[in-house]
Amino acid sequence: MTDTATGATETDYSSTLFLPETNFPMRAGLPDREPIWLKRWQEMDIYGAQREQAKDRPLFTIHDGPPYANGNIHIGHALNKTLKDLVSRSMQMLGYNSAYVPGWDCHGLPIEWKIEEQYRAKGKDKNEVPVVEFRQECRAFAEQWVGIQREEFKRLGVLGEWDNPYLTMSFDAEAQIARELMKVATTGQLYRGSKPVMWSVVERTALAEAEIEYQDYESDTIWVKFPIFLAGREGSQMNPLVSAGASVVIWTTTPWTIPANRAISYSGKIAYGLYEVTQAPAENWAKVGEKYIIADKLAAEVFAKAKVEAFEKRADVSAEDMASLTCSHPLKGLADGYNFPVPLLDGEHVTDDAGTGFVHTAPSHGLDDFEIWMNSTRALQARGIDTTIPFAVDDAGFYTAEAPGLEGARVIDDNGKKGDANQRVITALAERGAMVARGRVKHQYPHSWRSKKPVIFRNTPQWFVYMDRPIEGAEGDTLRHRALNAIDATRFYPAAGQNRLRSMIADRPDWVLSRQRAWGVPITVFVEKATGEILKDEAVNHRIAQSFEEEGADAWYKEGAAARYLGETRNPDDYEMVTDILDVWFDSGSTHSFVLRNKQKWPHLKFPASMYLEGSDQHRGWFHSSLLESCATNGHAPYESVLTHGFTMDGEGKKMSKSLGNTVAPQDIIKQYGADILRLWVASSDYSEDLRLGKEIIQTTVDSYRKLRNTLRWLLGNLAHYQPSDAVDFADMPELEQLILHRLAQLDGQVRDAYKEYDYRRIVTLLTNFMNIELSAFYFDIRKDALYCDPISSIRRKAALTVLNHLFECLTAWLAPILVFTMEEVWLERFPQEGSSVHLRLFPEVPAEWINDELAAKWQLIRAVRRVVTGALEIERREKRIGSSLEAAPKVFIADERYRTALQGQDLAEIAITSDIEVIAGTGEGFTLEDVPGVAVAPALAEGNRCARSWKILPEVGTDPDFPDVTLRDAQALRERAAAGL
Repeated sequence: MTDTATGATETDYSSTLFLPETNFPMRAGLPDREPIWLKRWQEMDIYGAQREQAKDRPLFTIHDGPPYANGNIHIGHALNKTLKDLVSRSMQMLGYNSAYVPGWDCHGLPIEWKIEEQYRAKGKDKNEVPVVEFRQECRAFAEQWVGIQREEFKRLGVLGEWDNPYLTMSFDAEAQIARELMKVATTGQLYRGSKPVMWSVVERTALAEAEIEYQDYESDTIWVKFPIFLAGREGSQMNPLVSAGASVVIWTTTPWTIPANRAISYSGKIAYGLYEVTQAPAENWAKVGEKYIIADKLAAEVFAKAKVEAFEKRADVSAEDMASLTCSHPLKGLADGYNFPVPLLDGEHVTDDAGTGFVHTAPSHGLDDFEIWMNSTRALQARGIDTTIPFAVDDAGFYTAEAPGLEGARVIDDNGKKGDANQRVITALAERGAMVARGRVKHQYPHSWRSKKPVIFRNTPQWFVYMDRPIEGAEGDTLRHRALNAIDATRFYPAAGQNRLRSMIADRPDWVLSRQRAWGVPITVFVEKATGEILKDEAVNHRIAQSFEEEGADAWYKEGAAARYLGETRNPDDYEMVTDILDVWFDSGSTHSFVLRNKQKWPHLKFPASMYLEGSDQHRGWFHSSLLESCATNGHAPYESVLTHGFTMDGEGKKMSKSLGNTVAPQDIIKQYGADILRLWVASSDYSEDLRLGKEIIQTTVDSYRKLRNTLRWLLGNLAHYQPSDAVDFADMPELEQLILHRLAQLDGQVRDAYKEYDYRRIVTLLTNFMNIELSAFYFDIRKDALYCDPISSIRRKAALTVLNHLFECLTAWLAPILVFTMEEVWLERFPQEGSSVHLRLFPEVPAEWINDELAAKWQLIRAVRRVVTGALEIERREKRIGSSLEAAPKVFIADERYRTALQGQDLAEIAITSDIEVIAGTGEGFTLEDVPGVAVAPALAEGNRCARSWKILPEVGTDPDFPDVTLRDAQALRERAAAGL
């Protein structure tokens, strides 16, 4: 080539440089290449190799919260499983035997509902199909989706025991679930009771709180008057105005519950008054002269709703007055029903925040209503009041005969729509002059999270677990007490999860276990008909569990099962065989018993688990049920720590919804970008909050990945020239190499600590900044010249290669739990031996002696001066006064002695990547930076000729007789290459 400045002909020296050499592609091609690594891992049984390698290490067990096997995975699944994989892989590399056994929740309504949908599409009636046949269809459906989801999870790069997962529907699991239930029964914690539970009319089953979500819902609201018919009991000093045709006014958002009303609740802490309507339109429900008892704070609001134009307060009404009142039911006389007294009860749940200060109390349709009614039973009976709780609504949402005059009206229909019950009640109340006002209100109302339809509170016979009754054989201990103590002994990430779960356990009612469905583990108890007592017989329990081991839970439903289990000494006619199934939360809550404690099947797991990790909704779900189940059967939590993550939102922070069209499918991301991009997004996000995901966020993640990949590619290319025999000891390295190893040692502690704290976002930030800023933009930029151009014998070059080797070993390990495919590709590009894998490594031990804070402080000053120089040169490039920084030889004025001291013995030209540089003590005119006082840079052009090999411009170019067109350093490099036959 020809140097345009001198007209001299130059030799092409590119072949004499140690340029990067690698087959590692710049373009990742992850969607096509990732399956190659998956296949390789399967063929070499990477998971089994890990177990063998780590068999003597301490156990770390992250227990998998089982997803439902009823559809393709969504982005929430991908987030959850990736986080679990990050935990499992990083703990393995930190020196544990970190096994991961995936599992699936296979019972319950989500799957049963799918089979019923298929039946309805075919015009088939579920009730006409034998229960065992129906259950077999559910099992086959679940098996199908377990297979599909397994492949989708594996495609995410999640490493686990995929060929030996746990399934809640496996025979051994069903047997153990039954054993756990029977243990609860044997210790006196199980009972059958009747109380209001959340009931899905659409699904025809009771639901637990964990199966509920709250959605906006518009309800009818009514204000109803209950006439006082008994002014007071013996000895009371009732205000005479109260007896003069007054009524207690209630407000409710569930008019359909009025037929089941049995009392009115008030609060002794609220001020009440007797109010008279003095002016109102003639057509009003609230008439002139009518007297109402209302909370003082709410009176004006109530009369405004009732369109009353004027009213007067006639008297105060005290708590003592309230206790003496008894009212008539507002539907009295309808079909000759409701002819019973309605007492007033003092309740702590009553407030004057809204309504009237009174709570209409229907003990069959609300927990507070039920509790106050049950707590008042003895006193009410003493007053001659019938305390029987009515069953006014059946399982299909229809009024029963215990709602006289309204039979057949429906609260909710099979599609989850409002029935005619509300209007029928309102009409009946209006006909009896009991209405004061009506309206509508939008509020948060419970819905089934499966059917997405509203639920109702309905009193039904169900099976419960006591929260506060002493456990037999536990010296007065209760389930609630055990659970609260267990929470205090558990570590939570983030810490706020502890208070959240604690408040839920502290306030929760007894656990309703029964479901009126077909697909699940039955409640395997017998009840003696004569006494109503649960049969506690170890021989019977053993026969039940043994049959489940051999045949699965279907055995419970086979002909002759009762006689088979009860044995020859008991008459099946004397016992009721329970047919309800268990709440699936009990199934998944007891996984610890048939997974973590099953050493024969999974010897590398521990109990309690090291960690449970799920979304924050599982404080009322799996964390909750697992805690209660384990405390009931073991006395402590099944986990040592709990980690929770947020939900996935779209790029604008909106909840993902198919109707909004803003969902992001993990399959689509993998198909377009690869699973490592999805994993990097997870690791880069603050999972303790809701995570956003959209096109711009994905593109940002892709850009970050590309920079990391390019850095690793450059490392690989240069390490092609590294020979272990040329490694340089730390003490013999130049300061710049020692500085980088100091930073590597610092990062080692920071990365390890972050992995131990499950702070993956911090890891990504640390490594991204280090690789992009400290390596690519600083160290690599400076050392390219030495790596490419220095002689073979150069200690500087060998030291740099030694540092690159250390960087490679650390970075590939630290990133391996996150970028599982890319780090395997990078590792195998350099070490392609059979059986080699980055995932069989531990995090490398980094020598503590590399830490040198004094050196780091010195180089912080040097880098500050470098920033001023590069800032000045950037202006020169922008103004086109120079093309490359090697065309410059600036003058650097340094008035601050700290900077001059730091630069002593340093080649600032090499550090700033210029051909030459002059450092001048004192002040001068030039480019400055505000945060680097006392340093000014005056640009100047380099003098001399340009080296044809390294492109430096120096006066020495042309002084070597053998190589007149290169620098003396480059001439020496050429001689050594020739001597080595290169």
